[in-house]
Amino acid sequence: MLEIRPAALSEFSLLPELEAAADQAFGSLTPPLPYGNFPPPGTAVDYAGAFHIMVAGRPPVGFIRLEIVDGAAHLQQLAVSPDYARQGSGRALVAAAKAWAREAGFTSMTLITFKQVPFNAPFYARCGFTELRPEEYGQELAVLRTAEAAAGLEGMGARIAMKAVLPA
Repeated sequence: MLEIRPAALSEFSLLPELEAAADQAFGSLTPPLPYGNFPPPGTAVDYAGAFHIMVAGRPPVGFIRLEIVDGAAHLQQLAVSPDYARQGSGRALVAAAKAWAREAGFTSMTLITFKQVPFNAPFYARCGFTELRPEEYGQELAVLRTAEAAAGLEGMGARIAMKAVLPA
């Protein structure tokens, strides 16, 4: 299993390429999602401004980006290299991020994802996340959902918010 650890500042410049490569998995769906229409990968500066980023491997073959939304840890992004997909790296990153968030004092973690994509909502459900109804969204999560719709993501497939409780 790959080592999961906080990202080093020197690794932030590697993450945009890793993000772009991971997005290619959406092209393998039937029908394919037009991942070329996704927002562009983050920059090293974007990643440096994140609340917390953990990586898998040296050099990184996957990463998870956490932010704070409505006082909860928010899984903003999970990306794994296609060469390491379906080998447990994503699950290990999610588990490590949840453990880190618990240790940091968070009681829950949220995320927004595609509902029907097998490696999105169904994957997160297996990791302990449950779907939130819109009336359960906090103000900041609702703003993120609106921003995603405005960026065209909702037009590519149903998007949902999910939450995992992080017991003490």
